[in-house]
Amino acid sequence: MLHIGCHLSSSKGFLHMGEEALSINADTFQFFSRNPRGSSAKAIDYEDVLALRNLMEQYHFPIILAHAPYTLNPCSKEERIRRFAQKIMKDDLQRMEFLPGNLYNFHPGSHVGQGSEIGIQQITELLNCLITPQQTTTILLETMAGKGSEVGSHFEELQKIIEGVEHKEKMGVCLDTCHVYDAGYDIVNNLDGVLKEFDQTIGLNHLCAIHLNDSKNPFGSHKDRHEKIGEGSIGFEAMVRIINHPALRHLPFFLETPNELSGYQKEIARLREAYIED
Repeated sequence: MLHIGCHLSSSKGFLHMGEEALSINADTFQFFSRNPRGSSAKAIDYEDVLALRNLMEQYHFPIILAHAPYTLNPCSKEERIRRFAQKIMKDDLQRMEFLPGNLYNFHPGSHVGQGSEIGIQQITELLNCLITPQQTTTILLETMAGKGSEVGSHFEELQKIIEGVEHKEKMGVCLDTCHVYDAGYDIVNNLDGVLKEFDQTIGLNHLCAIHLNDSKNPFGSHKDRHEKIGEGSIGFEAMVRIINHPALRHLPFFLETPNELSGYQKEIARLREAYIED
């Protein structure tokens, strides 16, 4: 079964997101953990959370994904910015325990001229301060496009971060199709080769989710501009191969394409039609 959803606004609450997902024939969704350009977060409404948990059980949602705000930079050269990232992520992970067993995704950040090795060390140190053996949330590092001094556009960088984390069982990766293609991994012409490299470097056991996005820019551009499915340089045929690949087809797919809800509904319908059931 194809587990697919899109990014939904959390402004009207958790149950509303679940109902919106069902309205477009999705069985999962992604949401921002708080204001994506700031730090404010709504108070947890336990009844609302419980209503979503009941809906997810009733309609067999496999898992959902919370996305950390874009403002965080866990490997900034400024200590106050790193401390801010740690504070926000700690609070997010505590809040995620109201929705146990789900996913929390973040951008590794930009080393801002310090060099990737120092950036990797700082990200690892932050994660080791945050992760507890008791948490049920899996933290995902997102693959990045390689803009500027971004950490995470190379599989080796993500592997080094995970390798340095004490509780590796709480860590995973979210592979963004636009980002990896823009970073220079040819998922259009060599999907098997890219996945083999991922497996040899990080391990496919750490791959927990897919951001399914087309790209507005050509291969290896390091630009990171998402496009609607089938309307970019990756193309629909490559997307079909991705959702049907034996190593990927069981994973949850999250659309982050430039769409309104009706556009997501059309993309989900098209992808479901192209999915080959077992």
